Amino acid sequence: MKIERHGQAKILTQQEMELLFNKGLQTARDRTLFGVCLYTACRIGEACSVMVKDIYTNSGTVRSTINERKANTKGKLQTRTIPVIEDLRSLLTSWKPNAGQTYLFPGRHSSHHWKHLHTNSADQILREAFEQTGIEGASTHSFRRTALTQMSNIGIPLRIIQEISGHNNLEQLQHYLEVKPDQVRGAIAFLSMLSYTGKDTSRCRA
Repeated sequence: MKIERHGQAKILTQQEMELLFNKGLQTARDRTLFGVCLYTACRIGEACSVMVKDIYTNSGTVRSTINERKANTKGKLQTRTIPVIEDLRSLLTSWKPNAGQTYLFPGRHSSHHWKHLHTNSADQILREAFEQTGIEGASTHSFRRTALTQMSNIGIPLRIIQEISGHNNLEQLQHYLEVKPDQVRGAIAFLSMLSYTGKDTSRCRA
């Protein structure tokens, strides 16, 4: 959990998510922005700079997948494709009349260097929402960590999660995933179901 901007961003609970989207985030833009973060497990910089052509078709409907582009450490452009689930489709459909010509979330000053919403602005929006709802230890990165951890918790294989997250390797991905004490206890308790002790193992001997 983040304390004074140090440490990893908090994993948000279902209750905190509902509180945040129903009471904390005040505008359709803000709910759509952080809906993109949650339902695609993307970074805030990717969400702020997503392009309209990657979201809507020529007829104005929401695409079935979103192509997210980012430059890697070698300067090359990487793309990952994320299916659009119904919850996200609803947000994007409602936001369509307000989207910019180029960017889904346009900046206030189109002549400025930042033609899309700046990440600092997104950070400020979310801080105010957290303050409004009393959520502590979270940040813009909480949506990405929450999405990836929830997928891991329900048993989605790490290789599939990696395809969604865009991490270069599984080691990087595993740093994102939170393991709770009750999950560890549950894993150990599972051993009792296997009933190793008391079994007749004579048939297994060579």
